Amino acid sequence: MPPLSPHAALQHFPTALALAPDEVVQYRQAGRNPRVTHVLLHGIGSGSGSWVRQLQAAEHRADLRLLAWDAPGYGRSAALSLSHPQAADYARRLWDWMDAMDQHQPINLVGHSLGALMAAAATVQQPQRVAQLVLLAPARGYGDADEVEREAKLSGRLATLQKLGPQGMADARAAAMLSPDATPEMVDLVRDTMAQIDPAGYTQASRMLSTGRLDADLARVSVPLIVASGSADTITPPAACANVAHRKDVAWTDLGPVGHVCALEAAERVNALLGL
Repeated sequence: MPPLSPHAALQHFPTALALAPDEVVQYRQAGRNPRVTHVLLHGIGSGSGSWVRQLQAAEHRADLRLLAWDAPGYGRSAALSLSHPQAADYARRLWDWMDAMDQHQPINLVGHSLGALMAAAATVQQPQRVAQLVLLAPARGYGDADEVEREAKLSGRLATLQKLGPQGMADARAAAMLSPDATPEMVDLVRDTMAQIDPAGYTQASRMLSTGRLDADLARVSVPLIVASGSADTITPPAACANVAHRKDVAWTDLGPVGHVCALEAAERVNALLGL
């Protein structure tokens, strides 16, 4: 039997809601372990469904439990109260969510792209609760850029959203998130996920990206660290990701000729990296 398409597989992992403590967090989960082993944080134009191949890998495992959230302002997750939140604000929501789920043991914390900024900030806040930090195609943020560049990046991103809307942006950008060798089913999932973003949540996340400082947070992190990305990634290019790893004196893991959404396109390699 051929493997299920990403869309079909995602039907096995419906969204659930938790309060953290009074704010709703939407998430998907897989695995039968009562203790959470992995928490997965998606990128700016994505959602919990982007981790479908990792959820599949854990589905029948008694030794694993994966949680993939929809970040504040995504899906039914409540937006943050700040108009210009920082990575640390998303991180605090993450730990409130874990507390609400009564999960206090160390986890493998995995951040993709913008999610890497959240994951690093969360590790700074509560390092004792992170067994391993995994950054996939990490976004470094523009907090270290000069004000002109920072504002140009932010205004350009928000202008594109205003001009095209979520569906138009998804139509224009989905294929570029993957390599030319990605299957049409992969492109469809990326497009459909991006088309569902909430403009207000995306705007908040864009503002966080504009002030994010991944390197500064990583300088304060001493937990085991993995940095990986695809060699065909044009969003967070290989050299930039390798530099993130180099500054922490760890090896950059090349996931092969795949694009930015590497957890989908290089699922087997990513799953092996995560111990799934």
